[in-house]
Order: sequence, then C-alpha cells, then structure tokens
Amino acid sequence: MLAGFVKLILKFFQSRKQILLENALLRLQLVIYQRSVKRPKIQPRDRILLVWLSSIFSGWKKALVVVRPETVVGWHRQGFRLYWKWKSRRAGRPCIDWPLIKLIRRMRKENPTWSAQRIQGELAKLGLTVSDNTVLKYLGKPKPDADKRQRWRTFLKNHAKHTVGIDFLVVRTIFFKAIYVFVAISHDRRKILHWAVTDRPHSEWAIQQLRQIFDFDTTTTYVIRDNDAIFSEEFKQTITRFGLQDTPTAQHSPWQNPFAERVIGTLRRECLDHIIVLNERHLRSVLTEYIDNYYNVARTHMSLNKDSPVSRPVQAEGKIVGTPILGGLHHIYTRVA
Repeated sequence: MLAGFVKLILKFFQSRKQILLENALLRLQLVIYQRSVKRPKIQPRDRILLVWLSSIFSGWKKALVVVRPETVVGWHRQGFRLYWKWKSRRAGRPCIDWPLIKLIRRMRKENPTWSAQRIQGELAKLGLTVSDNTVLKYLGKPKPDADKRQRWRTFLKNHAKHTVGIDFLVVRTIFFKAIYVFVAISHDRRKILHWAVTDRPHSEWAIQQLRQIFDFDTTTTYVIRDNDAIFSEEFKQTITRFGLQDTPTAQHSPWQNPFAERVIGTLRRECLDHIIVLNERHLRSVLTEYIDNYYNVARTHMSLNKDSPVSRPVQAEGKIVGTPILGGLHHIYTRVA
C-alpha cells in the first residue's frame, strides 16, 4: 500500500503530456478489464485509498469506475462507525476467574431452584466475594422446562424403590400385523416385573395386567404411565384401589417416564430389530428368552454399577463358558468347575 502511495505522489512531478497518455492507457485497460470481470475483488487497503482520494479530489465521482460512488460513501460511514465504537469502548468490570464461573454453573445445575442471590450467599460462605449481578451474568438463560426436568429427575431418584413405570410398544409381524407388548419396569433395579403380549389391547386386558403385577406387591407406591387411551377411568380407579398413586406424565413428555421408554428402546435395539416376528406366539417365545433368561438375570446395567436387575455373583475361578441367547444374538458368560 505504501509503495502504491509513493508512486501516486511521483505522478505529480511528471509532465502533463506523460500524465495524459498514461491516463488514457490506464482507462483503456480498465475498459478491457470491465469486459472480462463483472465484479472486481477490492481489498481493504483499496477501500481506504478510495475513501481518502474522494476527500481530496473534487471530480472523484466522475472518475470512479470500479464501484459506485454510494459504495465509497458507505465505506466511509462504516469506517466512522468502527472508529466511534473503538473510541467509545468501556473497560467495564474485570472478568472473574474461570474456576469460579464453573463453580457458579455447577451450583445452578445441582440446585436448579436456587436464585442468583442464593448462589451468591453460598459463595460468600466459601470465602468467595462476588456480586449478585455477576452471578446472574454467568448463569445464562435456562433451557425451557429445565428446572421442571431436574425436579422430576430428583423425584424419580428419591422414589425409585417405590416406583413402577408402565408402557406399550408395538411390534409388526412379517405380514405387518400389529402386536402390542405391555411392559412394567421397576425403577429400583431396572427389572421388568411383568410383560404381556396381545393383538387386541383394551382397558379390561390392561387392568388384568395390573392385577398380575400388584396383587401381592407391598413396596410400590407410584405408577408412572403416559396418556394412552387404553388407560381408561376404570384403569385409573384400579390403580387407586391397590393403594397406589397414579402418576400420569404430561402430554408429549415421554422423558417423564424415562425407565419405561429406555427399556422399550433396549428391547428394540438388542432384540426385536434383529428378528422378523412371525406371529404372536413367536413374539412371546422371543421375549421369554430375552427378558426372562437374559435381561433380568444376566444383562449388566451401568446404573446398577455393572450388575444385573437380579444381582449376579462375581465368579473368579473356573472355566469360562458362554451360553447363547436367541441363537447367539447375546451370550451369558459363567464359570464352571
């Protein structure tokens, strides 16, 4: 840019004839250039030079070819805005340390009902001085329903030993017939307490499943379900007669029944997605082998510290033997003498 500026200054010391000839040559080349390039690429330094020339050359608008005069004026205004923004900048308060920011967000995540003032008070008890506004600045905007979800998770965790989730899944046969599977899972050990299969689900059938689950159950308090039409008023009254608290989820909120939704996903991913179901009898046979012979008694869960719903003892000695499940889709490994 400096070299170009120096060359421009030297032009003033050339003869008038030389300047006119060079000007004509440059204009001819510019006309040729315009024929081949519709929109030339202009560098920031070119913009600065054009803006400067427009301030000292009265006929710049007539001589301008590569861009419109309005464009040059716009560049000048943009430069003024940047200059004024730089001139008007404020130093503001210094940022707090990153570990303190992480601590603020951790407190908010672990205690979603706490306000900025509550977090600031807790920080003060830890010897950390920070204002309410600073805490509020780093909390960020909570996601929609984030507080509700956290409180619901806390509820599920506190009542896991006394909660059962129920739900349905649909399985299509080889001829696309719909078969319905009812599943009830214990939140405590992730054990499938009961399952049943039918091609004609109705309220009375669902009530019968409740009787098979809770006739001799004395530990369950809450039954979590969705708002499927099969859960009729009579179904709800049956839950109450068993001394249980009916806990329906909100509309379009499957996350409120997470364990039932998760086990349905597991049944699909680990079993049903790998098998073409022939009929209801075939499906019942498949689920018996997977749920009763594998899922409840052998499949390990991360949430159970790598144990199975029906706890498995650790075997440290003996020969390792694998027992195939569903034709080798899964295996149970044990030690034998």
